[in-house]
Amino acid sequence: MDVVALIARIIFTAIFIGAGIGHLTATDAMAGYAGAKKLPQPKLAVQVSGVYIILASVLLILGIWPDLAAIALVPFLLITAFVFHDFWKQESPEARQQEQLQFLKDVSLAGGALALFVLYASDSHPGLNLVGPLFA
Repeated sequence: MDVVALIARIIFTAIFIGAGIGHLTATDAMAGYAGAKKLPQPKLAVQVSGVYIILASVLLILGIWPDLAAIALVPFLLITAFVFHDFWKQESPEARQQEQLQFLKDVSLAGGALALFVLYASDSHPGLNLVGPLFA
């Protein structure tokens, strides 16, 4: 089961690694979107959030305080859902549907991150970790 848990961590974090790389390689485009959402210092916010989600993902994959790494993704996901995917403000049905889908994706991923937190903070957390849980 330890190998399955490792594979699950890798698959779960794939979206964050990809997004984090996007934050760092397409910073200007993403900062434009963040600025349109009234985020202060959008370029810096995009860069910091990119590093943040990559770091949390790498810690989770490697099993370095996997409980902390999992819970660290939750604020990013909830902020992204409520600030950037505010489907309730969209006027066109197409935009509303697209933003609602992204909102639900982020909220669902936050739920998955919370589940990983609970799993890794428990006494019976799966192995293949370089450093055990911080909160157990």
